[in-house]
Amino acid sequence: MIHQLQRQQQLNCDIETAWKFFSSANNLSEITPKDMNFTVLTKLNEDEIYEGMVIDYYVSPLFGVKLKWQTVITEVESKKMFTDFQNKGPFKMWHHRHFFVSNENGVLMVDNVNYELPFGFLGEIAHKLMVKKKLEDIFDYRFQILEKTFNKK
Repeated sequence: MIHQLQRQQQLNCDIETAWKFFSSANNLSEITPKDMNFTVLTKLNEDEIYEGMVIDYYVSPLFGVKLKWQTVITEVESKKMFTDFQNKGPFKMWHHRHFFVSNENGVLMVDNVNYELPFGFLGEIAHKLMVKKKLEDIFDYRFQILEKTFNKK
């Protein structure tokens, strides 16, 4: 079963600043909870993402188990949106679209994630028991870090 996670956050910055931050894979570990042990393995010569870019990571999503995760950037519209798609990793399917919309208050950032777990009905049980909550916690953490980074009072 395909699940969806949607989030949005208003950022107090211009589109150039938001795009520079989010289009750099080097910033991913900064907005990921420390207990995930998120490590970018790919040596990134270019800071800004591009269509076709492949990024390898280590991540420990549950119980400290270290897994390899590989994403491919499948779409990029500079300063508007980009999509990452899991090529290898813990999900049966992971499709994450990031949108950036300039407005009078700065930039509205919107995340749309479609994902599916492996193992059929066992994956669905795991989703109900822990995976859904873990993903919500990850995006809550991200929200807090982005508030501190972009919305300082």
